[in-house]
Amino acid sequence: MNKNSHLLGRILLAIIFILAGIGEIKDPAGTMGYMASVGLPGILLWPTIALGLLGGIAIVIGFKTSIVAVALAIFTVVAGVLFRNNMADQMQSMIFLKGDFYRRRLAITSV
Repeated sequence: MNKNSHLLGRILLAIIFILAGIGEIKDPAGTMGYMASVGLPGILLWPTIALGLLGGIAIVIGFKTSIVAVALAIFTVVAGVLFRNNMADQMQSMIFLKGDFYRRRLAITSV
């Protein structure tokens, strides 16, 4: 693959995390409330935002791509288990599987 296709792939993957981070910044109270609904302290919002934004930017610019991709993949596993753990609910299971798609893309990026 050429350099441009790698960059395009990294941008398309990273935009998910960057936009999520921006959304969390726009409504921190709502995000903290959602986190509290599953028993997580709201203080974890800020590391979550930092990981999403900085990790996404690092993927786009190609900085420590393998390490960042693994960190984001682990993050999506943890988030999926914490927030989408009711597999009897079809919507939650679909969202969890969508996260699996992103984890696979991150694994490919980390190679």
